[in-house]
Amino acid sequence: METSERGTEPADHAGGADRAAGAPAAADCLGPRGPACTGRGRPGVPLRATLALGVLTVAVGSTALVLGAPARDPFLAPGDTATGSYLATRADGDRAAAALLAGPYQERPGPPVTARYGSGRAAPLPVSRPLRAAPAAPAPAIGALFSPDGDGDPVHHCTASVVHAPGGDLIVTAAHCVHDDGFRTRLVFAPGLHDGIAPYGLWVPTRIQVDPRWVRDRDPDHDVAFLRVRRAGSGGGRIEDVTGAERIRFGTPAGRPAQLVGYPEDQDAPVSCRNRTNAPSPTQLRFDCPGFPSGTSGGPMLTDLDPDTGTGSLIGVIGGLNEGGDDFVSYSSRFGADVAALYRRATAEPDPRVARPGSGTAALGVMPRAAPRS
Repeated sequence: METSERGTEPADHAGGADRAAGAPAAADCLGPRGPACTGRGRPGVPLRATLALGVLTVAVGSTALVLGAPARDPFLAPGDTATGSYLATRADGDRAAAALLAGPYQERPGPPVTARYGSGRAAPLPVSRPLRAAPAAPAPAIGALFSPDGDGDPVHHCTASVVHAPGGDLIVTAAHCVHDDGFRTRLVFAPGLHDGIAPYGLWVPTRIQVDPRWVRDRDPDHDVAFLRVRRAGSGGGRIEDVTGAERIRFGTPAGRPAQLVGYPEDQDAPVSCRNRTNAPSPTQLRFDCPGFPSGTSGGPMLTDLDPDTGTGSLIGVIGGLNEGGDDFVSYSSRFGADVAALYRRATAEPDPRVARPGSGTAALGVMPRAAPRS
């Protein structure tokens, strides 16, 4: 079924760029392979259902104004659109984490991580045979990203990973995982997730940073987000000290062997694949390997994996063209000067004091709470 999530690029740009990269153009996504072209984030509202709802609304006498003004998502906030920044509230994060723990998930301590990041040694990365994503062992620094809705639905919609930073509190994912016509206010990261267990705790954002060009027009060349995080509830500590971290690398040339990892939205364990990257354009990386479905957006593209720690050099995240690609190919925005500047901005900010409702949050762009949609 076609969805309303298509059209993440301007129509005069998407088709040419996609065909140049060997990916299906927007027009090609209207056929039988349409569902595979919708990207890897939370699924959109089915277009046919939307049209049917519109016809029903007219039939019962609703006005054109009502038909053209869908209800605002109560779990989105505008943030600072000029800088692409959002300061999260403590209440939102703790409620989101509580929603997970009220469902099928629980915190249970996992094996301690003794090395925070790699020693510089690199293991060989042979191409996967067969060339298809396969189940992989959970890694402490990689996990599932949740965005519980008003009903407490705990399905994870994306993937994220811990990245080394001076504050020891940074994770990275795709921008479309955290900003979609507004910043998601209910986000929870569960590193090392497996079998309904969060072995390294639940972590929630204190600040989210995306490129303003993503906020303005969902530019696929800027589909990257950095999140400063804290332990949900009253727990303290830094996530990097608990899970270890990937080292980030900028300006990496295409053609390097890499490993791609992601959490499918219907699984509590990751899949991974190894292949060489290539560059369909100066601003995108491409990774050919089937088997990365919805939920894997934001998953790390790693090279130079350390054989002792399993961590490596982060050179991309699933995102970019078509919000990450389709069931056959994955993309990433290139980690060049723009992403390096975003990383520096995310790490240079003072340790964020988490905003509290009623204490100046309106000035930070936080919308007042609204009743959840039915």
